Amino acid sequence: MSEASIISASINELAERLQTLALSQGLYVTTAESCTGGGVSTAITAIAGSSGYFESGYVTYSNAAKQRLLGVSNASLLSHGAVSEVVVCEMVSGACRDSGAGLGVAISGVAGPEGGSEEKPVGTVWLAWGSETQQQAEHYRFSGDREAVRKAAVRVALQGLIRRVQAMQG
Repeated sequence: MSEASIISASINELAERLQTLALSQGLYVTTAESCTGGGVSTAITAIAGSSGYFESGYVTYSNAAKQRLLGVSNASLLSHGAVSEVVVCEMVSGACRDSGAGLGVAISGVAGPEGGSEEKPVGTVWLAWGSETQQQAEHYRFSGDREAVRKAAVRVALQGLIRRVQAMQG
């Protein structure tokens, strides 16, 4: 799948492509989701055969859940807030550590309609991809209502997973 076709593909097509790539490499994938509430996990598990590469996902909506289930530090939450580069990197690291997955994605954002601030307006989303030991985060500002922000984040999460699995192929 070319870069242009990854961008234009539907969420279902992206999930199918991710599955094909992950299975061909014997790669296990995990998710750590906040504002998407399990949307990436839902997309992945909507495809028959996903159990061959997806064992578990984490919906950690509260800060307490991020700390308890993923090992996000209280200091990071207090210093940077849940919607931050540091926190999504800790989320994906913790999800990979707990699940044993070789690749994961983490998402935290402000989907709205409330909850935004001047610094982090509605539509602000941080995503991180990586493993227990290495992560890469990106910041987005999605437009639209709550559903549009969440769908955009799910799409970008899947696109990023596909790109990283393709990069692992050599």
